[in-house]
Amino acid sequence: QEQLVESGGGLVQTGGSLRLSCEASGRTFSTYAIGWFRQAPGREREFVATIVWSAGSTYYADSVKGRFTISSDNAKNTVHLQMNSVKPEDTAVYYCAAQLFNRGYYTLTQMHAYDYWGQGTQVTVSS
Repeated sequence: QEQLVESGGGLVQTGGSLRLSCEASGRTFSTYAIGWFRQAPGREREFVATIVWSAGSTYYADSVKGRFTISSDNAKNTVHLQMNSVKPEDTAVYYCAAQLFNRGYYTLTQMHAYDYWGQGTQVTVSS
């Protein structure tokens, strides 16, 4: 089993910055990728960004490209999501998730391809 714990959420003004962290524990040695998803009220959960654990390859949703940066600290089994130039539409609960096996790069943006999920952290952007 793998456990994921998110932290770093909170209230931030439009144009500000916030850094989310996702700490993984358990069977982290076999993790293929760690991703971030978000869910706003009344909307479906959507892909934000993901990083392939060993290769460091990163992928982003178009809505956050150029503003958000995903990175990993392998020694600490932690993945960060640096959120810059935030907008009110970034308001959501942010979840990190672990994909244990390489199921093809096209699955990295798909919720069903992730095996473990954290509890989520709330991000609220005020206008």
